[in-house]
Amino acid sequence: MITDYYLPTLGGVQTVIKAHKEALEQDGHEVTVFSPLTSPSSDPSVVGLPTARGFAPDGYPFTWTPSAASHLIRQELRTRRIEVVHVHSEMFAALAGFRAAKDLGIPIVQTMHGRIDVYTRSVLPAPAITTVLLAGMHRRLLSHRNVQIKPDAPYARTRTARRMWRLMVSQANHAHQVIVPSGHFAQKLLEQGVSTPVTVISNGLEDSVLAAVGDPVPRSVEPGEALRVMWCGRVSPEKRPEVFVDAVAQVRGITASIFGDGIARAAVTERVEALPSGRLTVHGAVPQAQVIQAMRDAHVLVSSSLDFDNQPMVLLEAIASGLPVVVADPDLAEMLPERGHLVCDTPDAAGLVSALSRLRESPGLIREMSGAAIAHRPAVAQNAHLGALLAVYEAAVGR
Repeated sequence: MITDYYLPTLGGVQTVIKAHKEALEQDGHEVTVFSPLTSPSSDPSVVGLPTARGFAPDGYPFTWTPSAASHLIRQELRTRRIEVVHVHSEMFAALAGFRAAKDLGIPIVQTMHGRIDVYTRSVLPAPAITTVLLAGMHRRLLSHRNVQIKPDAPYARTRTARRMWRLMVSQANHAHQVIVPSGHFAQKLLEQGVSTPVTVISNGLEDSVLAAVGDPVPRSVEPGEALRVMWCGRVSPEKRPEVFVDAVAQVRGITASIFGDGIARAAVTERVEALPSGRLTVHGAVPQAQVIQAMRDAHVLVSSSLDFDNQPMVLLEAIASGLPVVVADPDLAEMLPERGHLVCDTPDAAGLVSALSRLRESPGLIREMSGAAIAHRPAVAQNAHLGALLAVYEAAVGR
């Protein structure tokens, strides 16, 4: 597996790869992860790639140069007799993996994890300029020829967005098989010209995480008790944490927590400081064990993301914990149990205020949603999706 993001940095892609690796190894397969690392790994199945000095966008180590990374990957693929290369990102580690695999004639599976058009718009400085540079470097390594993005799609109306969609579609079309964790994102990719076979396979949680979560306890809110609300993820503009903060400011009878770090943390913290003492606590980046404990203690988890996320792993962790979920983005309901979640009437702070107020005033609804989440827990296990993952690998080898 090749990725631009891996442990110990936190994020959905990292969590997915960890889950795939554990499930595949338990099934008797050998898995090697290639990634830029924050420090050397003692695990021989994790290979650190060369990284840039003094350049770490969004806090992640950055693979550089692509040629050096490709050379290292090529050597390791040959030595380890790798049969399938599974790529999990679109930056330079991924591109180096494509080059090395193609040189050796090894089939490539690409998982499209998320909307880099939204990510680059939200995170990169001067995206109208920097995306030109990024797309240009990407195009030098993987051709963008014959990809025409439809500008009438609401998510592709700007030149910058179309530039990133062209990058995504091109990369998908250079693979032998494509995996997408959700139907709504798969449909967009197909509409924009992905011709490689696409398979929708839900993400899942590995056995070690499910064991750490333990047996979920049904949630209930006692009379007079504050509703405990949590938000967890990358504290970055595309996740819209400020919408969550603004909503919490307007709902009495709740206490809230934010777990995670990112480029918007300072702005979010400043907003939080204007709230009544104890209303909302920003915890920053914490170990996964602390997130799991916070889920045990909470009554509801909120996702304020809109038109960005594909299938956030934190929502799967919440379901495994028996924790009801509120989402601002109706697309994310696809992955959630029918009675275990609420979709905000509107995706703004007012919509979130309405949903939280409803839960605060209806403790019976919390119990019902928690019960639905617990019943759905088997569906979020990685082993439930292992057969589909192996079938994609076999199809890639067959091609």
